[in-house]
Amino acid sequence: MKILLVVNPSASSVTARTRIVIQKALSADHRLEVAATTRRGHATRLAQSAAKDGMDVVVVLGGDGTLNEAANGLVSTDTALAALPGGSTNVFARTLGLPDDPVEATGALLDAVEAASIRRIGLGSINQRHFLFHAGVGFDAAVVEQVERRGGLLKRFAGHPLFIVAAVDTWLRHYDHRSQTFRVTTRVLGDESDPHPSTGVPGVFTVFLNTDPYTYLGTRGLSLAPDTTLDDPLAAVTFRSLSPARLLPAVAASLGLTRSSPTANPAVNFRSDVTEATVVASRAVPWQVDGDYLGTATELVVRYHPDALDLVVPLASAAFN
Repeated sequence: MKILLVVNPSASSVTARTRIVIQKALSADHRLEVAATTRRGHATRLAQSAAKDGMDVVVVLGGDGTLNEAANGLVSTDTALAALPGGSTNVFARTLGLPDDPVEATGALLDAVEAASIRRIGLGSINQRHFLFHAGVGFDAAVVEQVERRGGLLKRFAGHPLFIVAAVDTWLRHYDHRSQTFRVTTRVLGDESDPHPSTGVPGVFTVFLNTDPYTYLGTRGLSLAPDTTLDDPLAAVTFRSLSPARLLPAVAASLGLTRSSPTANPAVNFRSDVTEATVVASRAVPWQVDGDYLGTATELVVRYHPDALDLVVPLASAAFN
């Protein structure tokens, strides 16, 4: 099998030793090529070239952002994507059931390749940028922006504590969490109606999920839509309020600290089987895809794309129905 290993050398868990061990393991029984990313967007171009060259699999050793870029380069091709955890959180790799150690994950990945465990999955897109696990509009995107501003070595070594500090700082100083600045309209599977934006749900933060959990805090998943898997269309979760009295119970429920469901919170609107959605804002709001900040916009169009990408799936993965 012909494999391209795409490495982000700046990712949190990528070391020279780890990279060498993984290269040796992948090249033992397969024809391996290796490429390192050097700038934002580079992984997309590397993946596109791999598909044109007839590579069977693109393996990504990096964080969720690098994995997302590679996925965007492989949409609608016959080249499969495979994840190895190399970042600080590795949401998608962990959702698939891969070990958080990249060397251990390589063993699981090779087992999946040997068993031809490859499935065609659906993806979401927001303003034509595809996402593997989620896209966020509003508060979480503002948090991601603050994390990226701190970035570099601090992100590499601080990890999850940095996100928690950035979330608190963003809530206090960098995001208007009191104003419902946008409305979210959705179309669900089997619904042919064309809802008007004025009928949408007002919100201060919304997230569209292709799978669950939304993210991880340490070893615990933050689950906003527990029944969402890679076999389903998208879920849309919109927070009407981020006041502590509304937000903290939802976070506690998402972390499994209470018996309540986050979608039972009166400040949260939940829709499943979403095939299309529109976010219309009264002023520009931040948005992010798979943990990468992509700027601001006043209108965002979300779509679900079935059968968009071949994915190498670890054996006994729980990411499907």
